[in-house]
Order: sequence, then C-alpha cells, then structure tokens
Amino acid sequence: MISVNNALEIILGSTRTIESFETSDIFNLTGRILYSNIISGIDVPQRDNSAMDGYAVIYSETSNASADNPVILSVTSEVQAGGEYSGSPLKKGEAVRIMTGANIPDGADAVIPFEDTEETDGKVKIFKSLAKNENIRFRGEDIQKGDIVLKKGVRIDSAQAGLIASMNISRADVYKKPEVAVISTGDEIIELGNSNPSGKTVNSNAYTLCSEVRKYGGEPVYLGIVKDNIIETTEKIEDAMKSDIIITSGGVSMGKYDFIPDVMRNLGVDIKIQKVLMKPGKPVVFGHIGRKLFFGLPGNPVSVMVSFMQFVRPALLKMAGAEKINKPVIGAKLTENIKKKPGRKHFVRGVYTISNNQFHVKTTGDQGSGILRSMSEANCLIMLPEESGNAAPGDIVDIQLIDHGEI
Repeated sequence: MISVNNALEIILGSTRTIESFETSDIFNLTGRILYSNIISGIDVPQRDNSAMDGYAVIYSETSNASADNPVILSVTSEVQAGGEYSGSPLKKGEAVRIMTGANIPDGADAVIPFEDTEETDGKVKIFKSLAKNENIRFRGEDIQKGDIVLKKGVRIDSAQAGLIASMNISRADVYKKPEVAVISTGDEIIELGNSNPSGKTVNSNAYTLCSEVRKYGGEPVYLGIVKDNIIETTEKIEDAMKSDIIITSGGVSMGKYDFIPDVMRNLGVDIKIQKVLMKPGKPVVFGHIGRKLFFGLPGNPVSVMVSFMQFVRPALLKMAGAEKINKPVIGAKLTENIKKKPGRKHFVRGVYTISNNQFHVKTTGDQGSGILRSMSEANCLIMLPEESGNAAPGDIVDIQLIDHGEI
C-alpha cells in the first residue's frame, strides 16, 4: 500500500492533457477550460463615462459648496446612458445632466450625484464639493486593448463569461472534454427503476460518477452493469477502451469475484496502484495504457465518492487542460471526538461553519462507507493524517472543501 500523496503523484504523473480543442459560443462556456488566451480587442470601458446619475461639472467650481452655501450652475444639456455629448466643451458656470454610463462631456472632470443637488428652472444647486475625476470611469480602466484577460487553462465560471462578453467576444476556443466510460460491476447490482428482489442493490454509483464527471469537465459514457463474470467483464472494459478514462466501481477488493485488476492486466494495463492507505477507499486500482487512464474504484457508495474526489477529479481536470486542480484545504476547530487508529489517512464527512472568524467542523454522523446520505449532507472532508490517532474537541484539523472551486 502507498500513501494518498504518493498515489496522487503517480496518477498525475501518468496523466496527459488532451491537446485538441473546439470553439464554443458564450452561452455554453461555463465549466469549459480555455484552450487559448483571451485577448481584448477593445478598451473597457471604451470611453470616459459617468459612474453615477447626476451632473457633469468642473470640479474646481465646487470647492466651497455646502448645504448652507450651494454653488449654482446652469444646466446646458443632457446626455443619456450610452449617448454621445454633442455640445461645446463645458465652461465655467455650466453643468450637463448625465446618466450612469454616459460619455463624459469635454471639459468636465467630475460628476456630482443627483442626491447632492437640486435643479430648478434650468439651474442646479450643488451642495457638496468634489475631488477631481470623482465618479468618472476612465477609458481602459477595467481592460485595455491588447490585455491578456484570461489565460489558457482557466475554467470559465459565470463571472468570467460576463467578462468575456464585456469585450464583445462571443466565442472562445476550449479544450475538448475527455470522454469517461463508467462501468458498474456485481451480480448484486440492479438498474434504477427495476424491481428490487431481496439482496439486490440499486445502482447509485453510476449516477454519482456520471454527475461528478460532468461537474469536472468530462463527458460521461455510461456502459451499464457487468455481472461477476470475467469474460463479460473483459468484453465490457475492452468496449470502454475507446474512451480517454475508464472508471469501474466494485470488484477491486479481495473477494472471489473481485477480478478487475486481473482483467486490466490481461488487457495490457500497466497497473501502478492497487491499494492506498486511506479510509474509506483503500482498494483503489489505477493504471494506464499510454494516455488512457484506468480507475478501479471500490463498490461502497461513499468510497466511490471519496476516491473519485481525491484521484479521478484532479486527473480529469489535468487531462481537460485545467491549471487549477487542488481543492482548498483550511484549518478548522473540531467540535467532537473522532476515533481513529494510526496507519491510514481518514476522510471523514463533515460540516463546517464559521463563527468569530474561526472555522468549526463536526461530522455528519455515522461514517459507514455505505451511508451515502452522510456524504450528501457534507460540505467538507475532515482529513486526519496516517500517523494520527484519535482527535478531540478543540483540535485544529485540516478540512478539504467540497463545494468550492479548485485553486
């Protein structure tokens, strides 16, 4: 058996990025990974414009303005949001009514908000002094033409999609999604929707894995359930070898019918890992043929999720071209006892909260590897190192955040 860190190092060392791309429209960019830099062809904003609804003025004329001593200016024009000012350059004693986003008139160097003014019969009273350039957004203040705004390898989220749109870019090159074949194994497994005779288990692993694959940038291909038959298993995995990554669940432990590792070897897979010092998820198998990655995950639902998160997820992100593949890990104060023997790294399902600027964490309850509900209720994994023993309330422990993006 090897440590979690060593296993991850081997897996990532065997993973190669898919060097092919496709062009995606902006409505389908979220979650995709950029194949090339996004370079702006324009300044953003493209002109100096107002950050407020108010009046464009010459700031020096407001230097002594106050509620008791307002400055009075003549309103000569109005410019709407997105509109061009077509009048003469602003002169002393003048103001232009202006809306947020409207271009700043020539000669003006500040904007006073409406709430600090009062207009009557074409005259505006200014009740507040201004600093030069106050409430003005300058050309190129956000982005300058030629800037590399987003780099290759960035995974696009909703804010970044909006940023791309702000540069008048509607399409971008993204890495092709790795295709990931998902296979469930075991005579005891039945498909969703079938009758459930005694002793059978509804196949939840396939749906968990396909959801996780899609979440982290892959294209899942579910190939169904294969019975505990070495010939059928071999044929199913051979069929899966068209994909970039092959994931099986079940059939990797020490039972009579746990022959996934033997099938992999017979198909020419170079097996690098067969057991990992972790709980849950010890019987994890990993190997590869060239660029194709093979993951044999345990059959218990929680073990599947934990081993996917620790090993398949970062490999999938790397293959998909992502630069950031690590989940955030932070320190949190434990609020209950956790029993543990030294020897394996434990991933305990937990819920963190924040109070008084301190992270606190507790478990989700019973940690049996078949209790998927406890995983659905978790927002973090409490990580207890191989060498550690019991953990007590008040101990600072590392927690891996589940719902936050990679760093």
